Amino acid sequence: MSNFQYDYVIVGAGLFGAVFAREALQKGLKVLVIDKRHHSGGNIYCENIEGINVHKYGAHIFHTSNKEVWNYVNQFVEFNHYVNSPIANYREKLYNLPFNMNTFYQLWGVKTPAEARAKIEEQRQPYRDIEPSNLEEQALFLGGKDLYETLIKGYTEKQWGRPATEIPSFIIKRLPFRFTFDNNYFNDLYQGVPIGGYNTLTNALFEGVEIHTGVNYFDNKEKYDQLARKVLYTGKIDEFFEYQLGKLEYRSLHFETQVLDQENYQGNAVVNYTEKDIPFTRIIEHKHFEFGTQEKTIVTHEYPHEFSKDNEPYYPINDTDNNALIASYKEMAASADYCDKYLFGGRLADYRYYDMDDTIEAALSLTKTELDNQ
Repeated sequence: MSNFQYDYVIVGAGLFGAVFAREALQKGLKVLVIDKRHHSGGNIYCENIEGINVHKYGAHIFHTSNKEVWNYVNQFVEFNHYVNSPIANYREKLYNLPFNMNTFYQLWGVKTPAEARAKIEEQRQPYRDIEPSNLEEQALFLGGKDLYETLIKGYTEKQWGRPATEIPSFIIKRLPFRFTFDNNYFNDLYQGVPIGGYNTLTNALFEGVEIHTGVNYFDNKEKYDQLARKVLYTGKIDEFFEYQLGKLEYRSLHFETQVLDQENYQGNAVVNYTEKDIPFTRIIEHKHFEFGTQEKTIVTHEYPHEFSKDNEPYYPINDTDNNALIASYKEMAASADYCDKYLFGGRLADYRYYDMDDTIEAALSLTKTELDNQ
């Protein structure tokens, strides 16, 4: 063994880093995890307020059809039976999501799948011959005017910060129509929220792992690089390379959270607000993720906005230019100058939108290639 103090320094105490750290520890390797935030857990971190686990960085619902991933997380925590069934609020009227027979009844009064299909075809008719060149045209081509204007247009324009006519059409490749009265948002086999919140999962993954929080890797990069044989970096890949090729673009969010002196505010964990004139995209009522019965409730308004150095990068903008840029950064990461010392992984390093199961699957894949010969 070398003179290094650790086998791996892991930059980022989120879910990707947690899975890699757990697997390395189980192979008898020595790991140090650092994170610039003052807590571990990354974006799935929960803050307990009034006995309620508050999803500090936005709503997280675990869902997967990957049995390997489901079995993996169930080693560490038990999941409840929460099913994600969001509601959309448009001009004070409520609609079920995803688009299903309840939605079609609420929009048009149709009661059978045949009636719903006929109505959608009627709505699509004026747009059947267009070649969609932007999101608005794509949505009209797929679903027609009512669905688009009620449930897609305003929400999407708020989320992306630009008119739908300026958003690429590939963002909506298809509209999932469900011709059953089924409000379960996900089609995955397994779904739920860890009993006790997500900290129970990340704390279990990090058990026995040395973690230093409130530490910015770039404040002392040379020191941390010299501590370990290898560095796993899970942050923004363009920042790692000092933006040599340019900056990748993101959309960001900010959250306004309130404790309310009432038992139940909206009767659902997630309510989307699809009007353009309402500045937030959704209200999250956290207690409903865990079927809480506390006397008070906590709600969070979620506001999308442009990314800057002063806020968090949440959603990669995977358009043509950014995809070309991330490909170039990945070439740099794979070059001889870096590949022997550095590993890269996670949503920021990969510049991809990852659900939690995607993150775990990617981390386990890296551990197989990196650690199996340790």
